[in-house]
Amino acid sequence: MKNCIFCQIANKERKAGIIYEDDLAIAFYDINPQAPYHILVIPKKHIENIFELKESDKDLIGHMFFVINKISKDLKLPYLRVVTNSGRGAGQSVFHLHFHILSGRTFHWPPG
Repeated sequence: MKNCIFCQIANKERKAGIIYEDDLAIAFYDINPQAPYHILVIPKKHIENIFELKESDKDLIGHMFFVINKISKDLKLPYLRVVTNSGRGAGQSVFHLHFHILSGRTFHWPPG
């Protein structure tokens, strides 16, 4: 989508601190980090949020978690929290499915 900032990053139309990329996904540092490590992992395919997933996206979502695992191991993160927000009320501000990898500080439960 033309107006989607994450599509622009995936298409290299906008700069980002990219730390991982393959044919299906791209990962980059969040510009407003909420933890010492705050990385966004997005599919290159534009999907608005979890509610827009189709059965044909099952392999893609599995791949996203493989990417999260790889990045976490590469950075030697001792623990992490993975978050995705779907819908404005949940805190989604960019309407392109993305997963936050957060690490490097103590997290509490319940969040938010």
